[in-house]
Amino acid sequence: MNFEVICVNSISSIPPGEWDALAQGNPLLSHAYLEALESTHCVGPRTGWQPCHLALRRNGAVRAAMPLYEKQHSWGEYVFDQAWANAYARYGMPYYPKLVSAVPFTPVPGPRLLGYDRHDQLAVLDAARRLMAEQGYSSLHILFPQEEDSKLLRDAGLALRSNVQFHWHNARYRDMDDFLAALSQPKRKKLRQEKRRLREQGVEFRWLSGAEISSEVLRFVYLCYVQTYMEHGNAPYLNLDFFERIHDRITESLVVVLAEKRGKPIAAALNIRHDDRLYGRYWGCTEFVPDLHFETCYSQGIEYCIAHGLRVFEGGAQGEHKLARGMLPTRTWSAHWVEDPVFGPAITDFLHRESALIDAYLAELAAHSPFREAESGEPPRRAMA
Repeated sequence: MNFEVICVNSISSIPPGEWDALAQGNPLLSHAYLEALESTHCVGPRTGWQPCHLALRRNGAVRAAMPLYEKQHSWGEYVFDQAWANAYARYGMPYYPKLVSAVPFTPVPGPRLLGYDRHDQLAVLDAARRLMAEQGYSSLHILFPQEEDSKLLRDAGLALRSNVQFHWHNARYRDMDDFLAALSQPKRKKLRQEKRRLREQGVEFRWLSGAEISSEVLRFVYLCYVQTYMEHGNAPYLNLDFFERIHDRITESLVVVLAEKRGKPIAAALNIRHDDRLYGRYWGCTEFVPDLHFETCYSQGIEYCIAHGLRVFEGGAQGEHKLARGMLPTRTWSAHWVEDPVFGPAITDFLHRESALIDAYLAELAAHSPFREAESGEPPRRAMA
């Protein structure tokens, strides 16, 4: 079956309903979220994220699509290929611009090949590879695809790269105490001590979602987000206008953990909720309190998931410190198509060797499980299906 392939420099050129019908309800991949990034100029030519989204039409309707960007750098991707760019530069070859399929600044696995069936998905992947070849891009990179997409991408000849995140899984815990009881004694003791010290400092927490998040709270969340970037000497990727737009457009998907000290807000974490998952996104504080970061970003997210029956809490990229808080190592993927006859095979070989190191790393992490079943030899508790 033939498709009409269109490439657009703004997602607003694609009807929201047709895009969202393919996005599987994922708020981070929704038309509203991606359009907010563009209309607030968080992505665009100025920031080195030029949209060139693909849509495949048949009989006038979008049948398949791919979120796609021309990239002039590798910032905001959380899959690090700067060494590849440096190798290209040493040989006098341009690595940038490249094509990247991702949700900008968002290391959350999800659908990338948007289609109603496998045929549609393969068609949009083929369209992306043709665009890469015709426009002279060095490569095509698909970041954080969901597991089903990863298998399809591998079968289509792309080189897969694996990495590790730390996700919490709900084993039908009745409450936070039930979860803490499942941890090994040292880990359980440490988390309870952290909570006690925060209470002694007068710190309390509130969960706010949807319409409960006032404009005042949202501005405080943004202040905290900016503060985190400034403390690390970096400019923030996102602006207040973006936060306000997603607050208006995907209201029911937003969850804020607000930390208050004697009634005054001192820290906040913004999370995104989708079905039975909670995604930890941004955090910051205006006053340093020991243990505040871990409680606001991780323990409160876990407690929220238990209270609301959510199955998984994804706490963001990297971070071995999350293991001690009951978040277990989870393999994530990216897929890469490099056309150059020299660099393509070299990068594929590198990824094969790197994969063995990731396997060893996962095995080492598994030997340091935070759960007491690993000590007692009892079978692990079953996570929620």
